[in-house]
Amino acid sequence: MSHREVLQALSGLLTGMFVSILAGTVVSSSLPVIIADLGGTQASFTWVVTATLLATTVSTPIWGKLADILNRKLLIQISLVIFVSASAAAGFSQDPSMLITCRVFQGLGAGGLTSLSQIIMADILSPRERGKYMGLFGAVMGVGTVGGPLIGGFLTDAIDWRWNFFVGIPFAVVAIILLQKTLHLPKRPQTRVTIDYLGTVLLAAGVSLLLIWVSLAGSEFDWWSTETVLMVGGSLVTIALFMIVEFKASNPIIPLKLFKNRTFTLAVIGSISVGVAMFGTSVFLSQYMQLARGATATESGLMTIPMIGGMLVSSTVVGMIITRTGKWKRYMVAGSILLTVGMFLMSTIRYDTNFALVSLFMVLLGAGVGMIMQNMVLVVQNAVDPSELGVASSGVAFFRSLGGTVGISALGAVLGSQATSLLADRKDDLMAAIMALGEKGASVADQLSGGQLPAMKSLPESVRVIIESVYGHAVADIFLVAAPLAFVTIITVAFLPNLSLSDKTNHERLGETTVDGAGEEIAQLAEATVAAEPRTGQLDIVNPEDGDRKDHR
Repeated sequence: MSHREVLQALSGLLTGMFVSILAGTVVSSSLPVIIADLGGTQASFTWVVTATLLATTVSTPIWGKLADILNRKLLIQISLVIFVSASAAAGFSQDPSMLITCRVFQGLGAGGLTSLSQIIMADILSPRERGKYMGLFGAVMGVGTVGGPLIGGFLTDAIDWRWNFFVGIPFAVVAIILLQKTLHLPKRPQTRVTIDYLGTVLLAAGVSLLLIWVSLAGSEFDWWSTETVLMVGGSLVTIALFMIVEFKASNPIIPLKLFKNRTFTLAVIGSISVGVAMFGTSVFLSQYMQLARGATATESGLMTIPMIGGMLVSSTVVGMIITRTGKWKRYMVAGSILLTVGMFLMSTIRYDTNFALVSLFMVLLGAGVGMIMQNMVLVVQNAVDPSELGVASSGVAFFRSLGGTVGISALGAVLGSQATSLLADRKDDLMAAIMALGEKGASVADQLSGGQLPAMKSLPESVRVIIESVYGHAVADIFLVAAPLAFVTIITVAFLPNLSLSDKTNHERLGETTVDGAGEEIAQLAEATVAAEPRTGQLDIVNPEDGDRKDHR
């Protein structure tokens, strides 16, 4: 494909990705306001985010498997329709439960967009030249990630937060039309379609039960309790049954033989920690900006630009360097180190930390994520059999989403616990500030004791400073808990096999594999024929031009 043809083919894909990123990030800066308006708690805040990630996590490998056996173009259009329809429905939410339900369906569509965009890229571009176009994807990611919170904050402050969920619909319509008109994928070999239904159900049940336990433990029941034993035990049994089914299935949803591939196994481990860093930080940074620094929804979006900028610049520049040099490992190792350093530095922030310093920490963290996230999928696609590209790509995305989902649930529980503990430590100061307010102090006390996220704008200055101090410290503790996982990423990236990047698209590699496979079958047939014929001491040779048979003693 020429450069122009590649750009045309990518236009619909880029627009679809923009819709996905925009719809996912547009609520990030507004979520504290949304939850407060719907009467939700800290648990509701965590669940609104976790519900989407849970559905994304469970559905990602299913979409990836479908991509190996069905029309990829049709699949990405279907996932886009599901995603945006659910986003629009979320705009009519009347309580946190309805919002969480809509976010589940939003996650189902996001699972398809997450995995299918990477798979389709491999059909169009070779691993070696993909870095040249990473600037486009980085630009779309940057615009969507930065623009989403800004648009969401503006709509929330100027109109109504419900418009956060409607703003992506026009872009979705354009994306579907562009995908239909411009995306022309190579024709793939016809295969017999068999779907591992039992494996799909067991995977969904086992992972969902585990993630629900992580979300509820510590708040709804104790970490060590009867509920924990039942939920964790049930999850482990279900996952064990899933593995047994996958060993026997003719077309498994996640082929366990993939774990024999060292690159895939190490990338899976590294993706879990990257997921915690990518999803966890973006979710709780908005709380830090609004609850610890008194920012509005719009301002909190602007204040996270340093992290997004670091991610955008590093992914774009490193992608271009990888295309030019073919070297990738040194940059991924450097990215994992930046990620770890950034996490540890973010654990030192407080509500009154100089924002220039906080911005520097965010830049380091974002640069680390940008250098690892896309390239982790790239090295896996380069290392696995082309016929398993879909399930391998979605496998990495699955474990990244799994890490993010577990991370947000666990970190949300840590945040709630730390905030409660720190508020208890400041109880005397808080009561003194409330008592000094006189009659107004009663309403402030009711707001803080109801378990809901505080509306910071309505709090008096003396009380707000205490709450900001508590949440600033609590959010920093989240980064401290997550930092050791980032260190795991350094180890896994360091041990990744340093394979050369292929200069062929997945379709071309698949064609070569098919030809090689046919050659092997012919060779095996010839060996069997020779072995079956009686040895006469002579060799028969057929002239390919005239077909005459000649005997040679």
